[in-house]
Amino acid sequence: MTEMMVTRRGLMLGAGAFALGACNNGIGSNGGAQIDARVDATQSYLFNQYPGTQDLAARASGVLYMPLMTEVGAGFGGAFGRGALRIGGVTVDYYSAAKGSFGLQIGAQQYAHALFFMEPGALESFRRSSGWAASADIRYASPEQGASIGKQTNELDPVIALVFGQQGLIAGASLAGIKYSRIIP
Repeated sequence: MTEMMVTRRGLMLGAGAFALGACNNGIGSNGGAQIDARVDATQSYLFNQYPGTQDLAARASGVLYMPLMTEVGAGFGGAFGRGALRIGGVTVDYYSAAKGSFGLQIGAQQYAHALFFMEPGALESFRRSSGWAASADIRYASPEQGASIGKQTNELDPVIALVFGQQGLIAGASLAGIKYSRIIP
C-alpha cells in the first residue's frame, strides 16, 4: 500500500511538473528579448481591451507585467510565470512569479496580470526586496472596471492588481501567495 501511495504522489508531481514545463513559459528561452516581446503584446492587449489602464499606467510609478502565468493543480498546485517591470514605459528589471498551493483544486489555467505601483514607496519596497509576496496592500480591479479604473482622480491604493485573459479549467485566479523574484534572463 505504501508503494502505491508513493507512486501516485510521484505521478501527480511528475504530471504537474511536465504540464508547467510544456507550457512554454519562457524557461530556457532566449531571455530578455522574448520576455519583452510578450510584455509588449500584453501591454498592447491590456490598453486596447481596457482603455482606462493606459491612464492608470501613466500615473503609476511603475508597472509589473506578467504576460503568462500557468497554474496547475491536483490537490497540490503551483503557478509560474515571467515578466518585466517597466518604469516610464521602459523595462528596468525582469521577474519570475511562483506560487504553491494545497487544497481542493484540480485543473489548469493560464492568465496574465499587471501590478500598478501607484506610490513610489511601494515600488521601491518591491524593487529592494529579495522576494516580494503579494499581500493585503493590493487592491484587485476586475477587467470589467478596466475601462474606467484609470479615470478615477485619486488612486489611494499603493498597488493595484488586474488579472485578465483567463483560460482554463480552474475557476478564478488569485495572486495570494505569489512570490515575485528578480531574475536575470
